[in-house]
Amino acid sequence: MDKYRVTLTAEERAELERLVSAGKAAARKLTHARILLLADASDRDERPDTAIVQALGASLRTIARVRQQFVTEGIQAAISRGPQPPRPDKVKIKGDVEQRLVQLACSEPPRGRCHWTLQLLADELVVLGLSKSISTETVRQALKKTTSGRGSWRRGACHPRPTPSTSGAWRT
Repeated sequence: MDKYRVTLTAEERAELERLVSAGKAAARKLTHARILLLADASDRDERPDTAIVQALGASLRTIARVRQQFVTEGIQAAISRGPQPPRPDKVKIKGDVEQRLVQLACSEPPRGRCHWTLQLLADELVVLGLSKSISTETVRQALKKTTSGRGSWRRGACHPRPTPSTSGAWRT
């Protein structure tokens, strides 16, 4: 692995020291600022990565990554968190499959069951051939993000059905 040499200017050093001394930033940002200050080669006290690991408790890989980002992209990229890359493959239920899932959840449950469970819904999607395999958590997230109607104050795919009282008690 190539080792990138961090050389801070006086302004960059002052900015990082001000950031660290204030302590009013995200922990990750403060840790990366401390890494840059300890790895600074313009100082006579340039520390090896193992000493930085012991001083800050960060991993060697984190220190190497911060060094590389500073040298290749600049100080802001090294201390600030960048946007996460889009993950289009993460969404397994979309479009027609999601619509069919909501229809299933709002329909009558299978015979012998009083309501749909997440596992039953996931199994039904596989049986219908809408998905090769699907977890109950994926089904839960898909149902949670849908609302059953405009102006609905409740979250979820469908409203619970009122269950008749079996107690024979008061009726109002």
